[in-house]
Amino acid sequence: MASLSFFSFLILFLSAIAVSDAGSVGINYGRVADNLPPPDKVVQLLKSQGVAKVKIFDSDSAVLTALANSGISVVVCLPNEQLASAANDQSFSDGWVQANIAKYYPATKIEAIAIGNEVIAENITDTTKFVVPAMKTIQASLVKLKLDSNIKVSTPVAISCLGNSYPASAGSFKPDQVQSTIIPMLDFLRKTGSYLMVNVYPFFAYKDNSKTISLDYSLFKDNPGVVDSGNGLRYKSLFEAQVDAVYAAMSALTYDDLKLVVTETGWPSAGDAGEVGASQDNAAAYNGNLVRRVLTGNGTPLRPNDPLNVYIFALFNENQKPGPTSERNYGLFYPNEQRVYNIPLSQKGLNGNQSPPASNVNQTAPVNNGGGVSKATSGQTWCMASPNAEAEELQEGLDYACGEGGADCGPIQPNGACYNPNSLVAHASYAYNSYYQKKARVSGSCFFSGTAYVSTQRPFFHVLVLQHLGTVNFPQDINVSDQFGEFQQ
Repeated sequence: MASLSFFSFLILFLSAIAVSDAGSVGINYGRVADNLPPPDKVVQLLKSQGVAKVKIFDSDSAVLTALANSGISVVVCLPNEQLASAANDQSFSDGWVQANIAKYYPATKIEAIAIGNEVIAENITDTTKFVVPAMKTIQASLVKLKLDSNIKVSTPVAISCLGNSYPASAGSFKPDQVQSTIIPMLDFLRKTGSYLMVNVYPFFAYKDNSKTISLDYSLFKDNPGVVDSGNGLRYKSLFEAQVDAVYAAMSALTYDDLKLVVTETGWPSAGDAGEVGASQDNAAAYNGNLVRRVLTGNGTPLRPNDPLNVYIFALFNENQKPGPTSERNYGLFYPNEQRVYNIPLSQKGLNGNQSPPASNVNQTAPVNNGGGVSKATSGQTWCMASPNAEAEELQEGLDYACGEGGADCGPIQPNGACYNPNSLVAHASYAYNSYYQKKARVSGSCFFSGTAYVSTQRPFFHVLVLQHLGTVNFPQDINVSDQFGEFQQ
């Protein structure tokens, strides 16, 4: 009995460990733009943010070379336009793997090959029939080179390939694709020990159903949750419900042993008038909360023991992407490597130990670090305008904050308590901070097109207001003249 009790305890203990395992966060590095930094600079950026996984949409030589010996794992892609050649010609696949995989591996940590991207989606196309045959020939090429044990082959499917996704427990694939494509694909993944790649975008579901889907539910914010009528599980986020709908769809076809990786997910920071929910604040909330959700452990309600592994879309805003405005605004960074908004991307960043890029703790304002956080002191934070920003951009930010942004700009009007020093940077700082505090200092509310940064040093206007109220005296409380000097323009 004692031994039985010990083993029962051991099983429960190991199960608890499995449930608490954290997942991984990677980033999609798309390059549909003409203003991006060179690959070696991108690798430095990824490493500075603690990003250990990246996914690209081709097998670009410069990118793979830059990633060599970086410690960053990469998923490469056989583009959609090459699927027919790979499917119909084993020698083509042999040559492709030799030139695009074997040439760089293992110095470049290639961990998987994505066969196309979202070829398996809502509708069957002329290319759909090539997906599984191409997966098989690429796999055969890896086997020949004895790379198959370390490099997996899969294909990213769009969640629109589901015929039903609500409730999650009733998830199912579109009937017209099951026999021709889905089952052969899942069978390949099972036989090769691979996993399903799936692209999940709660943004699209919210945009099209904003009157019935809660924004908080879509952004991982506190909400009462949605109870699945099929199994009684409570979902606190749309993302997890969508992922479990895919798991349920696989289970319905008896492929419940397969794992999945979310190869794309994200939220745009800007969009057209009809793109409901596309905003910087929402993008910061979605991606920031996603990272926290993934890195703090546990899987989905349906698969609690399977860690969530995701790739955020995307690293940069890509100015040449076609389609609505949102398509060009999924990036976490602008092409100049400044953040679009501040979120952690690693466990280190989640713990508050990740330094923002290009910051300088000896300056009140960091150079070229819009949206960054000054680490000079700790405690309360304020939003400040960068003295290095262009005057035109500062004026635009000031106008927005005092206008549409709803900042309290009365004190920086003539005869106002904070009118002096009368400079654009000083006035913009006051307006930016008013907006920032009004927004409860949430991530993304201190950016203003890269002209702002978060500071932990008490700003000059804070002291001016206190002096106006008679609660602070100069100079013993703070040397205001030193800060004023930084705002003379």
